[in-house]
Amino acid sequence: MQKEVAVAMARPVWSGALTFGLVSLPVQMFTATDSHTVHFHQLQRGTSDRVRNKRVNERTGDEVPLDEIVKGYDAGDEYVLIEPGELEDIAPGRSQAVEISGFVDLEQVKPIFFDKTYYLAPKGKEYAKIYALLERALAQADKAGIATFVMHRQYLVAVKAEGGLLTLHTLHWADEIRNPREEIGSLPEKSDVTSRELKMAEQLIETLSMEWKPEEFHDTFQEQVRKLIEAKRTGESVEKAEPPAQATNVVDLMEALRASVDQARSPKDRGKGKSAAGDAPVARIKDAADKRRAGRAAKPKPKPEAEKKASSLDSLTKAELYQRATDAGVPGRSSMTREELIKALSGKRGQRKAQAS
Repeated sequence: MQKEVAVAMARPVWSGALTFGLVSLPVQMFTATDSHTVHFHQLQRGTSDRVRNKRVNERTGDEVPLDEIVKGYDAGDEYVLIEPGELEDIAPGRSQAVEISGFVDLEQVKPIFFDKTYYLAPKGKEYAKIYALLERALAQADKAGIATFVMHRQYLVAVKAEGGLLTLHTLHWADEIRNPREEIGSLPEKSDVTSRELKMAEQLIETLSMEWKPEEFHDTFQEQVRKLIEAKRTGESVEKAEPPAQATNVVDLMEALRASVDQARSPKDRGKGKSAAGDAPVARIKDAADKRRAGRAAKPKPKPEAEKKASSLDSLTKAELYQRATDAGVPGRSSMTREELIKALSGKRGQRKAQAS
């Protein structure tokens, strides 16, 4: 008799009603993204002792109990003290509904305004028709519903259709968006760019054009952090990253652009086809240029069966390899190195395949 595996479902972070006009749709809101950042504890060097932060009076050096701490606003010549209860008295209550005040064209909401994304789902199957109606209407109109909403604090939000479902995006308030011309002193007012340089830059962009496939990008830094942790744990070494590229000299700009186009070109396509910007082919290729794009891996060549096995095992930690070796009954596994575990497990797989055939 097979055991049924229970799948843990995501828990909603908010439940309420999404309203537009006189229509009310009960919904649940779910976090749409996860953070895979590796987190570290602070330890005293040479020990395994955790280092913790304390609330300390900077004048006396004494630790202050939490119930004796109040908020203070620096008004220049004095601090204005605010008790926790006073903030609660003026805070708006948690929203029971997201009331859409109007709909705007999506192109009007610039990307800089978007902050965090949530998924919206109907609270029950009986509301599926209203949910589908709003999703399809927003998709057809290419618009987003704008509302204000209180969860832990007050947010400006946009409700839009994405891939067959409704999403809610928290937005930055207008006064939170910095004016780059006022904030950044090094922005060029106007730079002289020659028509040849512009054509070559356009040609390079066209040659490196590709389809947007987010699944092909991954956080390589976090992968390197995990490899470093595993290497330190097992006494192995980790290859250091390459140093960053040097800034392009303005004098060599044209040559750097031309060399970039040549590098991005497929040798078999050279001389075939012309782009509007010049004599480079428009076709993008899967070669060294792809490898240089941040986070995008070149398409691997087919591997022999033995290499595939080793490759799949190579991505596992030593602890995971040891668990697999335990499940497979590999003898002497407790004294094996990581490489020996991979070799032993690869051999076990080969034996099972031979026995099955």
